[in-house]
Amino acid sequence: RLREMMMLGLFLLSFGFLLDRGTCTQEPYVMSKGAQLEGFCMDLLSEIAKKVGFKYKVQLVKDGAYGRQEESGNWNGMVGEVVRGEADLAIAPLTLTAAREKAVGMTKPFMQTGISILLRKDISEDAGFFDFLSPFSAQTWVGILIAYLGTAACIFIVARLYPYSFGPSEWSQPQSEKNTFGLLHSLWYTAGALTLQGAGPHPKALSGRVICSSWWLFSVVLLACYFSNLSSTKTPESSHLTVKGFEDLANQDVIEYGCLAGSSTLAFFKNSNNPVYRRIYEHMERTKSFVSSMDEGIRRAKEGNYAFIGESVSLDLAVARYCELVRAHEVVGMRGYSIAAALGSPIIKNLSVAILQLSEAGELAYLQSKWWASSCIADKGKVSAVQPHNLKGIFLVLSLGLGLGTIVAVLELTFKSRRRAAEHKVCARLSQLTCLK
Repeated sequence: RLREMMMLGLFLLSFGFLLDRGTCTQEPYVMSKGAQLEGFCMDLLSEIAKKVGFKYKVQLVKDGAYGRQEESGNWNGMVGEVVRGEADLAIAPLTLTAAREKAVGMTKPFMQTGISILLRKDISEDAGFFDFLSPFSAQTWVGILIAYLGTAACIFIVARLYPYSFGPSEWSQPQSEKNTFGLLHSLWYTAGALTLQGAGPHPKALSGRVICSSWWLFSVVLLACYFSNLSSTKTPESSHLTVKGFEDLANQDVIEYGCLAGSSTLAFFKNSNNPVYRRIYEHMERTKSFVSSMDEGIRRAKEGNYAFIGESVSLDLAVARYCELVRAHEVVGMRGYSIAAALGSPIIKNLSVAILQLSEAGELAYLQSKWWASSCIADKGKVSAVQPHNLKGIFLVLSLGLGLGTIVAVLELTFKSRRRAAEHKVCARLSQLTCLK
């Protein structure tokens, strides 16, 4: 009997049987554009109609609700219209639940979602102990450490090759004074220059001046990049509260939180045996912090001091539209959005097959990327940690300076050694002449 009904359904569809589609307007699923409707669900409906082979006309649900069972046992919203035969299909971000599955037929999910939290950025993140390292990546910090040790080693080598290249002053260093510029002092001198504090004595010889000048230039550019990125990555904090998930939300009483009244999200917390989720539900019931629409929940989250609990896909859209909002990483209660039809309708199988085909072809992913495209310019301009290749120029300048300074030190040593050798020869000849006299 069921096979005959399916064949009849396919026969009627092939001849353009008009189906009433119940829809509920919500960005970006269904939106009004003049006299036309557009959005993710409209594109999805068009693609499914091509694969299954039917024509349709669209009507908006009368009460603007998705559908929940009232105390009388009747269903309202889109589910109610399908149950009463006022619409053949209901296409919207309609969550697949056990209660709805008993009342209507549901297809394979065309989108996966879960439950998460939407907040303002300034109450969702907390400063860590090592956030001062965030302007540079780990590789950059390693490169800076290597540059620091390399520069200190070069200064130490120059001081050893040319003992009087460093002194207390340019003019007061006696030639007989013993050189005390060892390795530890080289490390101290390099660290002092890096922090712009200075740590004498300063170089007198050309080789030392070349090395130190290269390090000073490196330090100035490095500090400029560091403080620029540090100020860019910090945002004004209106609260010290940290909310990273539902447990953090349940353990605080500073900000209010709530969800959409009569939604499947509320049912999830109401029916859960998890103590954390039960506390969240009891708090929402006690404070009556529910919202009547997604727009109201997003508006209250933007105003601050309110966390809106909703389905992650819808929250991701809000984050893409409003730069000051962020979604918590934790997602619970994974479920899917499905198309509803009359219970036992033979068209459900064909719709499910069409949805799977679109998913396998990548069409569903394309539609989601099309309608969930971010318009938040501020996030695109957010400064990320500086990578080593961003500072390759200044590292190259430092390397050339260190190499040039070392070469000059060797030349200075060679020149001074030859001059001393010549002076010794002259002294030796003068001594011989004195002896002959």
